Amino acid sequence: MPASAADLVARLDLETIEVDIFRGRSPQDSWKRVFGGQVIAQALVAASRTVEGRTPHSLHGYFMLPGDPLVPIVFEVDRIRDGKSFTTRRVNAIQHGKAIFSLSASFQVEEQGVEHSLPMPAAPDPDTLVDSIDLLRFAGEKAQQRMQEFAHRIRPIEIRPIDLSRYAPGARGVPREPRQSLWIRIAGRLPDDPAIHRAALAFLSDMTLIDTALVAHGYSVSDPEFQVASLDHALWFHRPCRADEWLLYTQDSPNSGGSRGLTRGLLYSRAGVLVASVVQEGLIRRRREGA
Repeated sequence: MPASAADLVARLDLETIEVDIFRGRSPQDSWKRVFGGQVIAQALVAASRTVEGRTPHSLHGYFMLPGDPLVPIVFEVDRIRDGKSFTTRRVNAIQHGKAIFSLSASFQVEEQGVEHSLPMPAAPDPDTLVDSIDLLRFAGEKAQQRMQEFAHRIRPIEIRPIDLSRYAPGARGVPREPRQSLWIRIAGRLPDDPAIHRAALAFLSDMTLIDTALVAHGYSVSDPEFQVASLDHALWFHRPCRADEWLLYTQDSPNSGGSRGLTRGLLYSRAGVLVASVVQEGLIRRRREGA
């Protein structure tokens, strides 16, 4: 993942190589596959480059193949429809001649209408919580190295979980309620361009969702006995926000079955405003013994 907010902005600045065709790159780090949030964000940027005067209100994407971080990703945009109020775009992300991700995004002219939203649940202030590095002291010795690698890899995403008991030694294998909440943001200042903040929000929205499904069974995405991967991802933008300021990400998993887990998420600004909704289904396949 990009190591800083500036690196993230650079990754989101796609290269135009032909009409409606763009090229994106991945950071060269220890990750063996491209972070799903990066592909979502870059595909959204590609779609947005072909739309004027309208902002995205929803996107739906499917992950088909693991992304190779060593080669560029080509984004091909299909202009599905330009209506009076709504615009639809489809984006295929391609590597090695094959689609690794497909995104559909809808854009709308700004309109006024009736409004309501679910209130933000009570949550401790993020400044009173420990960050991902400090979480290490809550984990057992075996988990500390794994968590340290995780904290390094998610940069520039900063998270502050609310339920620290999940990270305590002995918690593994103990079923829990399939819910979790955390504060999340891009660490470092982003430019004021709202389009960058929407893309950055898409980038960080891919965090911890599969983990919420697994926690119902007492496991996490770092448990080696499970093969995990995002299968699809849907995001609705409700109101403007800054992705470099704390957002409360409340998540719950209403179902798991067929080696898949479904998770829903709501993102609130620190002021309690609902800014986005997320739904994702992920693969949670138990590995065969000896595999």
